[in-house]
Amino acid sequence: MAGSTTAERGERQQKSSGPPPARRFTPPRLRMIIVLVIALVLLGAGTVWLLYGSQWLRTEEVSVSGTRVLTPAQVREAADVPVGAPLISVDTEAIEARLRRKLPRIDVVDVERSWPHGIGLKVTERTPVLLVQKGRNFVEVDDEGVRFATVSRAPNGVPVLELTLSRPGSRAPSLRRFGEDRLVREAVRVAGALPATVARDTRTVKVLSYDDISLDLGGGRTVAWGSGEKGAAKARTLTALMKAAPDARHFDVSAPTAPASSGS
Repeated sequence: MAGSTTAERGERQQKSSGPPPARRFTPPRLRMIIVLVIALVLLGAGTVWLLYGSQWLRTEEVSVSGTRVLTPAQVREAADVPVGAPLISVDTEAIEARLRRKLPRIDVVDVERSWPHGIGLKVTERTPVLLVQKGRNFVEVDDEGVRFATVSRAPNGVPVLELTLSRPGSRAPSLRRFGEDRLVREAVRVAGALPATVARDTRTVKVLSYDDISLDLGGGRTVAWGSGEKGAAKARTLTALMKAAPDARHFDVSAPTAPASSGS
């Protein structure tokens, strides 16, 4: 008996150490898996049809916000949103690219889907800080030096840029060295650094050379600013100088540590 028991134990151990038996699905479990697979397939097909084939999620409305000079109609026309197309298929990046290309006045634009039927266009327009006169018109220049629009009437409170680089003498080399675009950017840099009260009163920003930029203010007053460097220090110095000499006609902050004023 003992020998027989030991042999049986060995046989059971050999059987237990072998590979597990293959798992067999019972008919009810197999039917459940098949039902789940069919349900997933139908759900996926239904979702695709809903997004691309049905009339429920089509592009029907285009809303525009954030415009100041531009009109919503101009933005819609430039955006050329495919009305009637499935909302999911609308290429928002292509719309942004079209708006930037066709309307340079736009600085930033966000194109968003507004389910179930809308596309939202939120634009931020460029703000002019300088004007370049071109014949009877004016070219608007923003704080990055981008010339983005030509208008027939100068906006209020925006100074005119006067480039006097064609005069003979030492100014011509400045144009050859830096180029007109660089000098325009320096003028923009100066305009952006002006104290708010001075900016509102500035009529003209004159660029004679890279380090010779001056301002014409209302009432015949002038400011020698110098280059666009140390703008914050020059702005603080000019504010203090104007308070200390309110009747002065000329202010020089080209060297902010040694300012000067004259005239009365």
